[in-house]
Amino acid sequence: MPRLFVALPVPEEIADELAALQSGVPDAHWQTAENLHVTLCFCGEVQGAVMRDLEEELSDIAGPRFSVTLASVGQFSTGKQPRALVALVEKNERLDWLQQKVSTVARNVGIEIERRKFRPHVTLARFASGAETGHHIAQFMASHSTFRSAPWMAEHFSLYSSRRGRGGPIYTEEATYALTF
Repeated sequence: MPRLFVALPVPEEIADELAALQSGVPDAHWQTAENLHVTLCFCGEVQGAVMRDLEEELSDIAGPRFSVTLASVGQFSTGKQPRALVALVEKNERLDWLQQKVSTVARNVGIEIERRKFRPHVTLARFASGAETGHHIAQFMASHSTFRSAPWMAEHFSLYSSRRGRGGPIYTEEATYALTF
């Protein structure tokens, strides 16, 4: 059963900007450039028939192209345990609209998704539990606090499958959906 998620891919030139940030934190598992994306909806493990329904229903989403900018870096933690370093997406009403549409489609085909607040970001690194980061995260945050990417035009979103690989997750683009107006 594949693990699925829907996301905006990050263009190569933005991935290059993000790759320049990826250093200086021990025990960080840095994401590869081809795995950088803005998750719209994590679907989890999905049966084949539900996956086909999801693919079909996502194609009915008609939305405008829109500009996306990454502005600053942040971290996600559970208590004092860091989970991820991220590049934060600047507030964007069209992105919020698309995320709501995608989540509604996922729910309508029977996928149970988390109901937490949408915090758009690109994951730069993940941490295993018990990772030793010391003062390095604070240094990373201070060093990159003024980071701002060039804006890019989101022209499509994609359905991805995820599987575990030796060097981390391997994402495969299963379907692409154009933003057409």
